[in-house]
Amino acid sequence: MRVVIGDRNLLPHRELLESLVPAHTDLIWHETFDEAAIIADLGTADVYVGGKFTAAMAAASPRLQLVHVAGAGTDNVAFASLDPRTKVANTFHHEDSIAEYVLSTAILLRRGFLTQDRALRQGEWSSSVYDDSLPQPLSMKDAHIGFVGFGHIGSKSWNLLRGLGCTGSAVTGRGTVDAAAAGLSWSGDASHLGRLMTGSDVVVVSAPLNDHTRGMIGQTEFKALGSDGVLINVGRGPLVQQNALYDALHRTVIRAAAIDVWYSYPGPNGNGDPGDLPFAELPNLLMTPHSSGVTRDTFVGRVRDIADNIRRLDRGLTLARTVR
Repeated sequence: MRVVIGDRNLLPHRELLESLVPAHTDLIWHETFDEAAIIADLGTADVYVGGKFTAAMAAASPRLQLVHVAGAGTDNVAFASLDPRTKVANTFHHEDSIAEYVLSTAILLRRGFLTQDRALRQGEWSSSVYDDSLPQPLSMKDAHIGFVGFGHIGSKSWNLLRGLGCTGSAVTGRGTVDAAAAGLSWSGDASHLGRLMTGSDVVVVSAPLNDHTRGMIGQTEFKALGSDGVLINVGRGPLVQQNALYDALHRTVIRAAAIDVWYSYPGPNGNGDPGDLPFAELPNLLMTPHSSGVTRDTFVGRVRDIADNIRRLDRGLTLARTVR
């Protein structure tokens, strides 16, 4: 079996993957996503592992049986160009690491630590102890957390946050979350988004991006969240309207935001602006490079899932975690 690997996130775990696949597996590693170089190796490939699979790659893969994304999102796979017999599978394991990000950024922003850090670098002790005009910050106890999307990420984040004494609610596309079973105050479908924003202190966005959810959070929703509200987006950038996000932070319509997912992404060199607006100038914004789920634990779990499906394919067994 010939497996072409085009995801650099798996390189630190090369030895582990090679130890888990059948001994006769021929693994072809690419350190960067060079489409032409990868295409040159796809002619006799049975499996491709990587987050991006283009129409040109599909055309060059006459015997491909499996495209295995090394993550959850399959939006960069050219499904329409794939042979109907080619399976597509994904893998998760990022939810624990992202939940840590949600917990830590919620505390960081609600307590004002980001603002204090930036002020103290300039010699200013930004605390109510030294400045009577500043209010004493709020803790997470009794904070209401609103979840826009409540899948793996939302539920894991909630498990951590509820331990601090938070209350919570959730809206999802179908509105099928069992609020009582999850320990939430209430849940509903997306038509209840306004209610969720109005009643929340911290809003965690982890919904999938599709035609129904694109731009679902904009000026109206930020106004409902209010001046003490915090937004954390770990879903996809375009779930939140770019101009509305910048304006809400710039005019302090909301207190702060932590954004891990963006509106534009860099090339292979890792350089580039994350959007069309000067987000870097905003003092109440924590910016991270889509790294909330990037930990060793995440990718060790993903490597094990990928190896499991390669073994299944080799033995003629049903593949796990297929998305089509």
